[in-house]
Amino acid sequence: MNFQNPIQWDLDLIKRYDLSGPRYTSYPTAVQFDPNLQPDALVQAALSTTDKQAPLSLYVHIPFCAHVCYYCACNKVITRNRDRAQPYLDRVYREMEYLSSLYDNNRIVNQLHWGGGTPTFISDSQMRELMDHLRKNFNLRDDDQGDYSIEIDPREASDDTLRVLRECGFNRISLGVQDLDIRVQEAVNRVQPLEQTERVLNTARALGFQSINMDLIYGLPHQTLSSFDATLDEIIRMSPDRLSVFNYAHLPDRFRSQKHIQSDTLPSADVKLDILQHTINKLLGAGYVYIGMDHFAKPNDSLAIAQQNGQLHRNFQGYTTHSDCDLVAIGVSSISQIGSVFYQNEHDLSLYTDAIDQKQHAIKRGISLNEDDRIRSAVINQLICHFSLNPADIEQRFNINVATYFAEELTELAQFEADGLITLDKGFIQVTPAGRLLIRRICMTFDAYIPKQTPVRGYSKII
Repeated sequence: MNFQNPIQWDLDLIKRYDLSGPRYTSYPTAVQFDPNLQPDALVQAALSTTDKQAPLSLYVHIPFCAHVCYYCACNKVITRNRDRAQPYLDRVYREMEYLSSLYDNNRIVNQLHWGGGTPTFISDSQMRELMDHLRKNFNLRDDDQGDYSIEIDPREASDDTLRVLRECGFNRISLGVQDLDIRVQEAVNRVQPLEQTERVLNTARALGFQSINMDLIYGLPHQTLSSFDATLDEIIRMSPDRLSVFNYAHLPDRFRSQKHIQSDTLPSADVKLDILQHTINKLLGAGYVYIGMDHFAKPNDSLAIAQQNGQLHRNFQGYTTHSDCDLVAIGVSSISQIGSVFYQNEHDLSLYTDAIDQKQHAIKRGISLNEDDRIRSAVINQLICHFSLNPADIEQRFNINVATYFAEELTELAQFEADGLITLDKGFIQVTPAGRLLIRRICMTFDAYIPKQTPVRGYSKII
């Protein structure tokens, strides 16, 4: 891997392999989580497989939003009643105490993330309160050396709020931008002037936030190649440390808010591909590194450095540098990854609330990984993070013969090699520049749970 990260745009390959498939923030994916597994059994399996000396990653989900963005597919609660936040936070504190009793063991918290929803929906005093409870229950760092991040809607973050966040210990922010064109913003009910975004960016930099990410979405109503190019010009000028450029999947039957978006205002599939190709070329030309899928970073960013050093990892928060951390997730719909166990809380806010009131936890479903799951997870994580796989690493770690264990998969990989997606050399897999955009499809080869040649319900298109 090098910082050049060349991408070869092969339209024929893209159209041939652009099926639906997982984003592999976990393997097995959440689709395989079993609601029939007992929470106590999941917790005991987590406790028996976790390394109690390893550091932790904490995630807190704040589901509330004051306004609905029509494109959004997140688990959220739309309300302008700020009084709804405190009862929810009170339940979060109860769950937090329960989780601390299970997993704390004074393990240092190297990563913290608040997501949503809109985490800045809660008041500044509630942010301080939430952080105080986290510090009371877990061993948070106080040296500014952890990755402590929060998702921010620039419409919901004053300069005072940013100061409070910095004082609380946050050193990274992710700004939702999506698109800067006013016509697009109006169509998705998210009017957010450039000046508003830039104010938050400049204030955060002045306060000493170490890393700033911006989220963009391509495929939104009224977007054109030229309009998105204008957005990219402004984004590059603002020079965030990281960028996420997501594909909008129009699924109004699954996400009610998307019914407000008229299908005939969406760019065609060909235009979307043109926008993506142009975006990749423009960001690479501006000096960003293609991390994978829809993520870019400056060469000196920790993500790019971790990828260069072979230490990049992927979890429910996306690409991360903290492969050694168990992920303890708190709040409605949040997903924990502890030892060899994944489990997820109730999606519905009222069910989450009732569960915490009755039993201190709200675990709804999960999975305990078997040996095959662990092997395939390691393979998929290596490929999706580093675009290569040395079979000797897997053989040494799991005491298997890769050629025998994955005999069927290697047959499928031979077709990928013939098509120019990968090269194979004595079992060593190297993803080509033409294959990097299709890494999800390559990883699907090693997924034991899903069919490979047909669209899979519940997953987005690969590109």
